[in-house]
Amino acid sequence: MAADILRPHAENSYAPELEALARDDNRPRPEGWRMSPWAVVTYLLGGQAPDGTPIEPKYFGNRRLIEIAVATLATDRALLLLGVPGTAKTWVSEHLAAAVSADSKLLIQGTAGLAEENLRYGWNYARLIAEGPSEQALVPSPVMTGMRDGKIVRIEELTRIPADVQDALITLLSEKTLPIPELGSEVMARQGFNVIATANDRDKGVNELSAALRRRFNTVVLPLPATLDEEVGIVQNRVAALGKSLALPPEMAPLREVQRLVTIFRELREGKTLDGKEKLKSPVATLSTAEAIAVIQQGQSLAMHFGNGSLTANDLASALVGAVVKDPSTDGGVWAEYLETVVKKRDDWKDLYRACREI
Repeated sequence: MAADILRPHAENSYAPELEALARDDNRPRPEGWRMSPWAVVTYLLGGQAPDGTPIEPKYFGNRRLIEIAVATLATDRALLLLGVPGTAKTWVSEHLAAAVSADSKLLIQGTAGLAEENLRYGWNYARLIAEGPSEQALVPSPVMTGMRDGKIVRIEELTRIPADVQDALITLLSEKTLPIPELGSEVMARQGFNVIATANDRDKGVNELSAALRRRFNTVVLPLPATLDEEVGIVQNRVAALGKSLALPPEMAPLREVQRLVTIFRELREGKTLDGKEKLKSPVATLSTAEAIAVIQQGQSLAMHFGNGSLTANDLASALVGAVVKDPSTDGGVWAEYLETVVKKRDDWKDLYRACREI
């Protein structure tokens, strides 16, 4: 793997951990899996491999949720990770696929324009015209490849896929077979094949899943972090990890600034101050943990290239306002009111208040 790759796949970034967990894993493992369910959970949540290799946590949250997700993949039911934006659905699905199949690249990105052939198979039309239907003219989808090789397939934003295309999944998930009528053949899924789908339960304009398709999935809802300290820890961890590829030193993000940002996000998200004494209006933005990580990274970049090298209130404010005020006609008033009724009154937040007012 080239050193200048911006974001390597999970199976490449964490190859030493995956190898250490799989090498001495003597627990029962499902057919086609690289490691046991216990090792998969350890890889996601952190711990220690049998040989003493430290395993970095990839997900911070309820252990039981991850155990349920992993146990689901060991059955014949697919897994649906559901939650608001920024709850690490994509991150968890990628690492589950890397741990189970050593391959997280069998990915379908759900969009309104997705065609059924993206789920089933397509054709190389030049060869199709020249030779007619043949195995050589067939262009397999990630689902077909996953079925043939016995690997996990990831489907992002399932509810953004048109309803008629969603229905193509029903046969694939229930019968575990993909008919190819043009060739008079079929692809039958091998042991290890399964599907992990993600869906956002907040965005507008999505396609509801049919009852038939929902029955093919076991749904695990990934929540937002339960406490301020937990969310601060997640932001710090991810900022440090992502900063390596961007050459942004982790010490550029002081704990104080991370705590203030996460506090603002949680209060606006929940519509009340952390002490519960004052009700607040909420902006249209989700203000998720993922967005908090992006704000810190943007502030770090400003500090590194245009500041004194350490994230300050001015850098934080410059990145923060754009994250909160997505719709100026509505969010502008919400943000201005929050600054005057909450931020201004906190004695140790005067610098942040002034910085935000100047933008």
